[in-house]
Amino acid sequence: MKRILIVEDDPVIAEVQKDYLEASGLASEVANRGELGLQLALQRQYDLILLDLMLPGMDGYELCRRIREASNVPILIVSAKKEEVDKIRGFGLGADDYILKPFGLGELVARVKAHLARYDRLVGSGEWRRDELRLHNIRIDRQARRVFVNERETAFTAKEYELLLFLVQHPNRVFRKEELFERIWGLDALGDHATVTVHISKLREKLERDPSKPQYIETIWGIGYRFNL
Repeated sequence: MKRILIVEDDPVIAEVQKDYLEASGLASEVANRGELGLQLALQRQYDLILLDLMLPGMDGYELCRRIREASNVPILIVSAKKEEVDKIRGFGLGADDYILKPFGLGELVARVKAHLARYDRLVGSGEWRRDELRLHNIRIDRQARRVFVNERETAFTAKEYELLLFLVQHPNRVFRKEELFERIWGLDALGDHATVTVHISKLREKLERDPSKPQYIETIWGIGYRFNL
């Protein structure tokens, strides 16, 4: 059974999330403070983390950063903070999704299950063959889910890795933001396409010699992005 960590200081919201997830076959545990959430995330094995931002003590941003330094487990921010800058900051720290409060419980479970399924495909299964992709100075070991830039291993979050792999597998093809969002996040019309922009920026920081003048991931103005051969 998949295990979910809920980091939420509002006991009513936390209990509703826990009950609905468990009714959907997902074991859940609640932490009501950031420090406790970090302790549990680092000491126990979870398949996904639901994270509020406004927490007593350590806030959700710092918690997201600390977890991401140690793990690639999917992190879904669930917050009432709705400004674009809050979403961009969350994605920049490694979050995989951003769900606004109030939210529909059906939507919450749908997003959780979608991220669980995609993470499973990335890290586990027989769908991934033991082979490598090489392009420019980038080497991707698909089964081990490891990326090397100039033969030095570089850390990528789950969504950064999936986006990079997709672009490398489709070089010289232009993709719209909406298309990349649907292909990678798989939640068409449920999310914010600014997510794609943030993740492209993070890829450039890790891949490009000069991210301000990208050679690999090119912006096609008014359309989208292209990974150049």
